[in-house]
Amino acid sequence: MSTYLAGFTLGLSLILAIGSQNAFVLKQGIRKQHVFVVCVVCALSDALLIGFGVAGFGAIVNQFPQIEVAARYGGALFLAIYACLSFKSALTVDHALTTQTPSNDSKLKTVVMCLAFTWLNPHVYLDTVVLLGSISTQHHPNQMMFATGAISASLVFFFALGYGARHLAPLFQRPRAWKVLECAVGVTMATIALSLIL
Repeated sequence: MSTYLAGFTLGLSLILAIGSQNAFVLKQGIRKQHVFVVCVVCALSDALLIGFGVAGFGAIVNQFPQIEVAARYGGALFLAIYACLSFKSALTVDHALTTQTPSNDSKLKTVVMCLAFTWLNPHVYLDTVVLLGSISTQHHPNQMMFATGAISASLVFFFALGYGARHLAPLFQRPRAWKVLECAVGVTMATIALSLIL
């Protein structure tokens, strides 16, 4: 149980920071658009990455740094484009969230966006694959229990964020609140993109 809690605590502390993936989940939760699917995709992606890390994939990433470089520049480009779209939306669109607001994005498009936010982010490899993978070796022979704790933390966090965000919906019935959110998301994405390049 102590190994499980160690994995849960570390996994939760790594995922709590607001990043591009969390901002996307928050936005989908506020809109109430494909929330379950988004949470499942994020949690399953984390589970796969943590599993890879515990199984020794972190050593492969260290052996072939080209993987990290490709993910870094690809992720920076994707985040920069998304930041521009968020700023454009904040400046040109008057959003107003109502209970009858239809879903603009298809489920497939939402899943693809979610996968991009997850798998094109080099930080997720550093946190889940390299860091959690290397720390899990300290819990030999119970690495899988450590991984289970970290995976549980991811599952709890994403569903809490996705479904908890809907309580903010009344606030986002005002167009100005959406503009602030779009600007905040844009700044977050642009900052992460810049940090990846630098």
